[in-house]
Amino acid sequence: MGAAMLSGLALALALALPSVALENGLALTPPMGWLAWERFRCNVDCRADPRNCISEMLFFEMADRLAEDGWRELGYKYINIDDCWSAMRRDAAGRLVPDPERFPSGIKALADYVHARGLKLGIYGDLGKLTCGGYPGTTLDRVKQDAQTFAEWGVDMLKLDGCYSSGEEQAEGYPEMAKALNATGRPIVYSCSWPAYQGGLPPKVNYTILAEVCNLWRNYDDIQDSWDSVLSILDWFSANQDVLQPAAGPGHWNDPDMLIIGNFGLSYEQSRSQMALWTVMAAPLLMSTDLRTISPSAKEILQNRLMIQINQDPLGIQGRRIVKEKSHIEVFLRPLSHAASALVFFSRRTDMPFIYTTSLAKLHFPEDAVYEVQDVFSGKIMSGLKTGDSFSVIINPSGVVMWYLYPTAHLVQPWHVVRQQAYGKGFHPVL
Repeated sequence: MGAAMLSGLALALALALPSVALENGLALTPPMGWLAWERFRCNVDCRADPRNCISEMLFFEMADRLAEDGWRELGYKYINIDDCWSAMRRDAAGRLVPDPERFPSGIKALADYVHARGLKLGIYGDLGKLTCGGYPGTTLDRVKQDAQTFAEWGVDMLKLDGCYSSGEEQAEGYPEMAKALNATGRPIVYSCSWPAYQGGLPPKVNYTILAEVCNLWRNYDDIQDSWDSVLSILDWFSANQDVLQPAAGPGHWNDPDMLIIGNFGLSYEQSRSQMALWTVMAAPLLMSTDLRTISPSAKEILQNRLMIQINQDPLGIQGRRIVKEKSHIEVFLRPLSHAASALVFFSRRTDMPFIYTTSLAKLHFPEDAVYEVQDVFSGKIMSGLKTGDSFSVIINPSGVVMWYLYPTAHLVQPWHVVRQQAYGKGFHPVL
């Protein structure tokens, strides 16, 4: 594709934006819920493995767990179907239909079941000839029809993948789907995989346009059930935070992918780390684990009330890595409402617990302030911490210490103003 053609495409998209912009008033805080993919993938063999295959029974059971085990009250409200739910062909009218053996009741009945429990239903589509799993995709001529089908079924969120589509088709199709969802009149949160297929970074990805089109978006690789995968995602987000962080806010979020806490790949410390780091990055909290068999320790991490309060902070500022030490300790900061903030002290060490000493002054906190500090995991409170006071935290290997700080002495400016000034003047991490 020539440069002139590309710039013309960008101009056409920009001119079309006012009519394309989502303007749905949804996802003002990062969406929370459950997503099938990482844990259950494309298991469609319901004869050999009826309990774990992609079928209506799996989603009925997960809806029951969200409603009955304390998840819904904490904000985990979306039950999201991923790939491999549909029949291999559309019906005679060209509509998508669910697999008749695995979803005999139909998606509308599943949505009704989910809604009756005070929850919301998400579904999966793909802007291409086929989905990633080889099921019917949504080609450009099917965008309006599929949006209308999802709305009629009572769907509350759409994840639109990008397999088997070109960059040109994505540049046209993702905004068109936003417009089509708006036109249905049903509030449907819109999750895009668009930037992930374009490398996640400018100049191929325009985050200003993206934030006008999508409520959340996948920027990078799929998460796998391993600590290496979590670290690779964290590394990419940290390395590119100057581009990514300003793009996030109420109604439009960077999505580093699912929480894998409660599965097989993470230790207890690593599970706490993923929860803390995703929270400080203002990430959607979409669990992908078996809620029927989840361990008490994993459930305790995922149901941490203060953690969820921080993740759902209405200011919607994504946190940043502000320190990267030679000792393999990193510090992440997220400014919050009411001049509060969250700090995550993260250890990449693999030897033994590490004593890390610093002060709030070294972390660029406002001078002459006094804070009350609450440990997010233990709940312990420390009062009267001044900006200049030196303190130490003990961080386990691959683990975190997470603090919630709020000022007890008057601050001249709220944190978000301080943050804008600091980041605007070439704010650099402490090294």
